[in-house]
Amino acid sequence: MQREVDVIVIGGGPVGENAADRARAAGLEVVIVERELVGGECSYWACIPSKTLLRSAAALRAAQRVGGARQAVTGRLDVAAVLARRDYWVSDWSDQGGADWLESIGVGLERGHGRLDGVRRVVVERTGGEEVVYLARHAVIVATGSDAVIPPVDGLAASRPWTSREATSVTEPPARLVVIGGGVTGVEMATAFAGFGTEVTVIARSGLLGGMEPFAGEAVAKGLRELGASVRLDAAVERVERAASGEVVVTLAGGEAVTADEVLVATGRRPRSERLGLETIGLEPGDWVAVDDTMLATGADGNDERPWLYAVGDLNHRALLTHQGKYQARAVGDLVAARALGRAEQTAPWGAHVATADHSAVPQVVFAEPEAVSVGLTAAAAERDGRRVRLADVSFSSVSGAGILADDYEGRARLVVDADRGTVIGATFVGQDVAELLQSATIAIVGEVPVDRLWHAVPAFPTMSEVWLRLLEALGRPGAADAAEPGETERADDSEAAA
Repeated sequence: MQREVDVIVIGGGPVGENAADRARAAGLEVVIVERELVGGECSYWACIPSKTLLRSAAALRAAQRVGGARQAVTGRLDVAAVLARRDYWVSDWSDQGGADWLESIGVGLERGHGRLDGVRRVVVERTGGEEVVYLARHAVIVATGSDAVIPPVDGLAASRPWTSREATSVTEPPARLVVIGGGVTGVEMATAFAGFGTEVTVIARSGLLGGMEPFAGEAVAKGLRELGASVRLDAAVERVERAASGEVVVTLAGGEAVTADEVLVATGRRPRSERLGLETIGLEPGDWVAVDDTMLATGADGNDERPWLYAVGDLNHRALLTHQGKYQARAVGDLVAARALGRAEQTAPWGAHVATADHSAVPQVVFAEPEAVSVGLTAAAAERDGRRVRLADVSFSSVSGAGILADDYEGRARLVVDADRGTVIGATFVGQDVAELLQSATIAIVGEVPVDRLWHAVPAFPTMSEVWLRLLEALGRPGAADAAEPGETERADDSEAAA
């Protein structure tokens, strides 16, 4: 069987769905190829279930931090109810709703494994074993995502380790859990299971949350310990063994052994590209797919003469975050439609530039205890970039809204400011419920809002957003102090501002 359509999307997760939706909305004929569940990793094994598992214990802790509510909260977390709520949010791992949505917008669905077989040609091995060939008139958009990496540690693969999939789909939390890895997945799952009452041990090669400001990882390590977890930093796993009893023994370099019921590996991701047929179009199978700023796959056969192959989401390795992948997908869907219909490539129907998926301000939220959120550059990254920067560091103890939110609130905020341009280029917030502060920082960075204009964005009192006023006060008047030399940093904190 052979069929011709305008656009083929390989991968039916949220990234592929967004690309298909935009192309279809412009009037193109689109088909999505999905080998598992429509909605993908995020909907069933990552973002949605993990945050649902975290939320109940976080709400309980929030109530316990407020006098009056604290006295009313006398029971323990109902883990069975938490898991049932998770099941609701993942639709009991049924993608019927997603399939119905695709049908409602006129996007075709092929269930099976899709692989490239030359320029604009996709072979689909349907679930029932039959093969069908699709030819794309205009574009193939690849959004196959990534899988968890199992590092080559002695005995680890044979010990039947968990990845994020097993952790987020758990039906009965183990009594003891070892988490290998100190990144986002590791600390979030450690937080979730510690909230369930599991005895958790986190093993990290260095500090936690290495891509963020150091104080973020330090706060999360402290929070995990306060939840009863053991956090081993600067530790390396030498060997893992699953005993006949079912217990897992994790041996660290130096000989120390940790025994648990399960071991969760959260040490990174690899691209789902080994069986994608990349070799048929001049690319390397198993690799991340390099792209330009329009998400066009670089080096793919035929892409220079007539652009046709795009890679979005995790697969291009620019930012392994669902929201960033969806952003890329919206841009690509609009771009493909513009090229197919002969429209100006630079302008979408609402007037936004679509030719580039900008990655200068990538927001990220870690739903740990406490929350840690960031966008843009860290101080260290800005210094490595040779920028002259000013830093503002403040404690949330100076924010009335934080004290009202929770008794004895602990948290910290930082702005990284480009001293030459006078604009914010990075922001980090750590503390309870700081996730909702992130979008204002993202807007300030993306919009390149001058710091002296931010003084006129008056935060309502008494809210958490008043931290912005404290940060501006810490920076002082623009030009009030000499800027640092290139690669150096001028630091300010709330104590200096008060002085």
